[in-house]
Amino acid sequence: MDKTLPSAADAVADIGDGASLAVGGFGLCGIPATLIAALHAQGAGSLRVVSNNCGTDDHGLGVLLGAGRISRVTGSYVGENKEFARQYLSGELEVEFVPQGTLAERLRAGGCGIPAFYTPAGVGTPLAEGGIPWRHTADGGVALASPAKETRTFQGRDFVLEEAITCDFALVRAARGDRHGNLVFDKSARNFNPLAAMAGRVTIAEVEELVEPGVLEPDEVHLPGVFVQRVIALTARQAADKQIEKRTVAP
Repeated sequence: MDKTLPSAADAVADIGDGASLAVGGFGLCGIPATLIAALHAQGAGSLRVVSNNCGTDDHGLGVLLGAGRISRVTGSYVGENKEFARQYLSGELEVEFVPQGTLAERLRAGGCGIPAFYTPAGVGTPLAEGGIPWRHTADGGVALASPAKETRTFQGRDFVLEEAITCDFALVRAARGDRHGNLVFDKSARNFNPLAAMAGRVTIAEVEELVEPGVLEPDEVHLPGVFVQRVIALTARQAADKQIEKRTVAP
């Protein structure tokens, strides 16, 4: 089945207001920047985003955030985005903080049809006991706090129950992909991309190099096409447009 579409705009055209999105990448590494830009141009709002982080003020998901198009974020690392902090502390944005490993497993579990799992991460902390502000009031109070989670003891050790995550759509970026949706990710850009792809009911992949079916060796495929519904091929310019979050050079 040929899953390719002619453009990013076509790929995100049916993402509506209030949709939930699992988005791959870490910081600005491996982010589906072209799909995010197309979604910004498309105009959908009140989006509920699940991603390790929300980009920076000027790139990645930060573009949607700055436009006021994201209503809720489930993520782990948010320290590089001043607008994120402003919206969260002023009550404009609902935020669920999740330990990074737990977030990865919640996405993977969603893709595997596992409804929930127990983990030791967060036991004895507000993550398990509840009370973490999800949404503030305009004057800095707590409008909505996280609920307490079920805990259980296995072999003398306590664990907290975490629910799996599935989303309406997933946006990911791959280094190579074929028309059937089989994807290969490049080094650290692999990060959250396969997990986000698994959690989406409709997964859209932007690929830097589109190849014909059969070109990719089965052993090199990181994510099989069963998890991918739509593929767009990036132009050479789009594929080369990779921002650096913090540039560090030798003296």
